[in-house]
Amino acid sequence: MSVVYDFISLFFPRLCAGCGEPLVHGEEGICIRCLADLPRTGFARFADNKVAQVFWGRVPLEYAVSLCYFEKGSRLQHMFHRMKYRREPGVGKVLGRELGLELFSSPMFETLDAVIPVPLHPKKQKKRGYNQSEYIANGISEAINIPVITDALIRNVHTSSQTRKSRYNRWENVEGIFQAIKPEKLENLHLLVVDDVVTTGATLEACCVPLLKIPGVRVSIATLACA
Repeated sequence: MSVVYDFISLFFPRLCAGCGEPLVHGEEGICIRCLADLPRTGFARFADNKVAQVFWGRVPLEYAVSLCYFEKGSRLQHMFHRMKYRREPGVGKVLGRELGLELFSSPMFETLDAVIPVPLHPKKQKKRGYNQSEYIANGISEAINIPVITDALIRNVHTSSQTRKSRYNRWENVEGIFQAIKPEKLENLHLLVVDDVVTTGATLEACCVPLLKIPGVRVSIATLACA
């Protein structure tokens, strides 16, 4: 089988989403070197971290972490670009597994019951072809063996891009856009809400608000990166 793989790779080389070098047999989307060199935060080791502080006084979370620090022009940004805009969502799954392994090693996340990816509006998901947060969630699910729930929370308003908005305008842009449609499915669960990156936290906060209205629900947040 490896001989066939090597032959095909001569003509159709698979390239690492981080460094652009050809992947070898057994590597998936990202080479081992780039995974080893990820700018990891270590936030899963302590509750009082910079991502958790973003949400203090805004929404009552259990824990909040990011796997990596995000820097413009970095290999991680290349990975994100491939994941979101080059139709390579599998990159998100690989990074999600890395995030899941961090969570698995932390006692803070021992009570997690399910993963909920931040939903895209159906129009945006149809245009992109997938929701990258679902792939990240699937990678986490593989690492810590808890289910991904995609049918209990929806995004019912199509919003404009958050990229160039101020902190207040980001919140104003996403306030009330998420709705829990199967609250009985989530009662008394510790939910992990997952997205690719956290900046001001407005989207994640808006996502958590309807979940925290469900009886017995506790919410934590995990993202691949923090800006």
